[in-house]
Amino acid sequence: TNQWFLPAVRGDIPPGCAAHGFVCDGTRILVFGGMVEYGRYSNDLYELQASRWLWKKVKPQAPSNGSPPCPRLGHSFSLYGNKCYLFGGLANESEDSNNNVPRYLNDFYELELQHGSGVVGWSIPVTKGILPSPRESHTAIVYCRKDVGSPKMYIFGGMCGCRLNDLWELDIETMTWSRPETKGTVPLPRSLHTANVIGNKMYVFGGWVPQSAGGEISAHDGEWKCTGSFSYLNLDTTEWIGLISDCQEDKSNLFPGPRAGHCAVAVGTRLYIWSGRDGYRKAWNNQVCCKDLWYLDTEKPLAPSQVQLIRATTNSFQLKWDEVPTVEGYLLQLHADSPVPPVAGIPVTGVPETSVLSSQGGCSLHQSPQPLPSIPYPELKVDHPSQTNNVIPNNVQVSLSSSSLLKVEGKEKVAAPENKITQEAMKNHRDATGFKESNAPSLLPVCTSSAQTSANVGELHDLDKQTVNPDASVSSTISSAQTMVTQQAVKTESSSTNGAVVKDETSLTTFNSKSEAAETAYIMPSTRASTGQTNDSHSSKTPQKPMAPVKARDRRWYDVGIFKNNSAVVSQFYLLPEETLNISNKTEGADVPDYRLLKKQDLFPGTVYRFRVAAINGCGVGPFSKISEFKTCIPGFPGAPSTVKITKSVDCIHLSWEPPASPSGNILEYSAYLAIRSTQLQENPSQLVFMRIYCGLKTSCVVTAAQLSNAHVDYTSRPAIVFRISAKNERGYGPATQVRWLQDMKTSGSK
Repeated sequence: TNQWFLPAVRGDIPPGCAAHGFVCDGTRILVFGGMVEYGRYSNDLYELQASRWLWKKVKPQAPSNGSPPCPRLGHSFSLYGNKCYLFGGLANESEDSNNNVPRYLNDFYELELQHGSGVVGWSIPVTKGILPSPRESHTAIVYCRKDVGSPKMYIFGGMCGCRLNDLWELDIETMTWSRPETKGTVPLPRSLHTANVIGNKMYVFGGWVPQSAGGEISAHDGEWKCTGSFSYLNLDTTEWIGLISDCQEDKSNLFPGPRAGHCAVAVGTRLYIWSGRDGYRKAWNNQVCCKDLWYLDTEKPLAPSQVQLIRATTNSFQLKWDEVPTVEGYLLQLHADSPVPPVAGIPVTGVPETSVLSSQGGCSLHQSPQPLPSIPYPELKVDHPSQTNNVIPNNVQVSLSSSSLLKVEGKEKVAAPENKITQEAMKNHRDATGFKESNAPSLLPVCTSSAQTSANVGELHDLDKQTVNPDASVSSTISSAQTMVTQQAVKTESSSTNGAVVKDETSLTTFNSKSEAAETAYIMPSTRASTGQTNDSHSSKTPQKPMAPVKARDRRWYDVGIFKNNSAVVSQFYLLPEETLNISNKTEGADVPDYRLLKKQDLFPGTVYRFRVAAINGCGVGPFSKISEFKTCIPGFPGAPSTVKITKSVDCIHLSWEPPASPSGNILEYSAYLAIRSTQLQENPSQLVFMRIYCGLKTSCVVTAAQLSNAHVDYTSRPAIVFRISAKNERGYGPATQVRWLQDMKTSGSK
């Protein structure tokens, strides 16, 4: 939600401290050491269970070969696996806290953690090689290459009478210290900076650096200043790359200001920078504490999961997909089996449903021509009313281009592959026609915004009773790695039905997703169902002439729109003008068109549509998801059952549901299906096989333990058992409601 809050913590609440060690292990946080007050340092270890906001003071066992760590500040505390690694820091040699006698440390400890909560104890590893020199206010990160399994800890910079910029490497498996040779320009000596790993890069920002005339650095720097310089080290090639230099002017406040003692955290591929202080060493009273939050998108987002179906009607789909962390929005596209006529001109039509644009706009998503309210930071808030479609307005322009060079005020600076720095305030770079991001990074303060929907639709947790309502925001869904043609037939014969063919009473097979890598694809009339299904006759608004096969790369993908959240109600899509059809396929280097100038096309009943979705962040539009395929309903068939409930008993579970909101006649029977294990799943995991476990007039059934023992556990997102329920009227079976009953595999075993 981008909203700060103060949790109500309880338990052994630690005293306030500075320059402590801090690691996050799942939902628990470990804090070690720090300065409690001037001259008085701590060596206490506290654990916070963030899921309960419960503090606990833990007492690790002392090492067998020495003393436990002494009280200290400015040390590094790094987590890898189930162990924390403590290095260095600053101790007070004097027993009198008012008489501070500093002693720089270079001792090295290992702390073994217990699973979930608690610790085992300290140990002093026996290391090889030359130990790094004593220091405090340095950084330490752990990195392990995917192709080479040996994890390594890297220590950079710090303070030991003067600022340091040396790099040290510890091979954690062999416990061997070394000094790796680096290429590129090494950052200035610094302390109280931050270092974070994203991918194979260590990003170093800010800190105290020496201030000297003529750019010379003395051995014992008596004066120093804060810096806003920003670099990264490629940990595979050990090459330094500068992103923002120390002397670079920033009159437009596009970058974070100089600071030290700040904090930085990596969330996915995004780096957040918060607070810190600014000022010169000899002007303590003039130092300023920063209260701004910034982020850097380091690369384009990953591809989302396949689009999942919540429910279908005759002319619309309610869709969702798994959230991608730290993105601005999603570009949803469709491809119709029916030929879509090109648009001769570019008529200006009404703007589709809109909602307030997410404040996470930065240099990628901007709202124009109307600017946001001119409210001084930090009071700026952008509130988003709850809307079903969450469509980002048409007047948003998304630039997908990126450059390998950062340019600031027209001057070429340093190489920076695809890094774009963005702000969540969206107040710069506006013009009347939209926004094209420049090559210069634009990193500005983050403001708060309202909560975003994060619930997983249609997923039932393993509780005594859960409800799914397919007509509401929490409803049934198709699992992320499968495709469902919604007009499913639940027949025991291969007769013509409203959707898929069921060969017998024990199995129902869904259809494979269509891969974009397929060499050819056939575009058929709207009455054609997907592979393995038949369809009853009905009239269509589209031409009935079959078309010749075309190459997959020539398929015409049409934009449905850009959506702020990971769900959408689709009833229309945008038609591209005739002269741009030859470039209608979106690539990662193309621009999203101005939707205000495009004509919209309604969805047709009984038509198969393919969907794909891509995430958008400050670096542009990422790769598209795998393709999903759904079919709109045919008029006259019943809708999907709603409000599915699962109640767990000792030896069985009870399924219940409500009749369809639109039965389109009398309901003759219901059928419930369970996804089961099969050899077909091993060959094609995306194609689930279902067994009918109930057929009758009642709106409930019992699933026995014997049936559950044969259930397939779907791991496409979170582990779940999959059920489908559909209704039949005089015309046949309508679309099925699918629910995923989430499983706790730690306790449920083979459930």
